[in-house]
Amino acid sequence: MNIKILGTGCKKCQELEKNTRMAVEEVQVDAVIEKVEDIKEIMKYKVMSTPALVIDEKVVSTGKLLTVKELKGMLA
Repeated sequence: MNIKILGTGCKKCQELEKNTRMAVEEVQVDAVIEKVEDIKEIMKYKVMSTPALVIDEKVVSTGKLLTVKELKGMLA
């Protein structure tokens, strides 16, 4: 599984990365987590608000700080 957190480094983006790492650990999925901060790369996903979450190249959330529980549901 390939997970990308899209965001320029704001507090919500940092929290989403932290929550995602916790969820991956708790669900015990084999995942590579990447933080994408380059605005040109973020724009390739046609995301209008961050933080955004991309799982296996599919945008699954934008503009929202997901909880660990919500993330676990997406990863299971």
